[in-house]
Amino acid sequence: MTRQVAHGPRITGTAGNRALGDEILAELAAQGWRALAQDFSYKSTAARNLIGTKTNPQSKEWVVLGAHYDTRKRADQDPIHPDQPVPGANDAASGAAVLLELARVVDVNAAGKNIALVFFDAEDNGDLDGWDWIVGSEYFAAHLSQTLPVTPSAVVVLDMIGDKDLNIFYEKNSDPALSAQIWGAAQRLGFSGQFIPSAKWSMEDDHTPFLRRGIRAVDVIDFDYPDWHRVTDTPDKVSADSLFRVGRTMQAWLELK
Repeated sequence: MTRQVAHGPRITGTAGNRALGDEILAELAAQGWRALAQDFSYKSTAARNLIGTKTNPQSKEWVVLGAHYDTRKRADQDPIHPDQPVPGANDAASGAAVLLELARVVDVNAAGKNIALVFFDAEDNGDLDGWDWIVGSEYFAAHLSQTLPVTPSAVVVLDMIGDKDLNIFYEKNSDPALSAQIWGAAQRLGFSGQFIPSAKWSMEDDHTPFLRRGIRAVDVIDFDYPDWHRVTDTPDKVSADSLFRVGRTMQAWLELK
């Protein structure tokens, strides 16, 4: 996570965003994943989703785990510095960090399925300068046949999951049965204090484009984060223990038989 923040603001179309993207692709390849970039343009700005895939020859099923890796160009929720960029330690380096750790530890043979790890670009500048939200995930969902051989059976998005005071509630739009599976995996691991099986937030997030297309999807998000879209979203606000709990939960869910 700190390595991501060291790139500075990772705003779509900037050098920091590009450098981090190159680093993510290199890390995926180093861990034995097929790494590719999905380039696209939005409002004359170059953007790219980053995709790592591993296949299990015994299965035709695909699941997608996603997180956005771009950061917000202006900290519009900050009462003192609303025109400065957001450092993005929790939003969204936390989710991207967990995906990179999963790239290292997940066993597709144990999972019994094919897995795609997708790092979405252009998620976080919604309502600024005429931009929409969730642009990268919308592009990926609209062009699934270009990257995956079949429609995924499930999509799980990780967003803002590094808060020291981690409280992840059910997101109201997410697939209920899939949510119950994931929260159940957390409970079996002893993480019920962080994964709370009751609904609180209703979010438009990177899971939304998949839900619109009838694909089961879940948003794993702790939206009770006081440094959201502020210049104070810095590495000292992020807990390694929180990242571990979310990552371990996702690994356990993936490897369920």
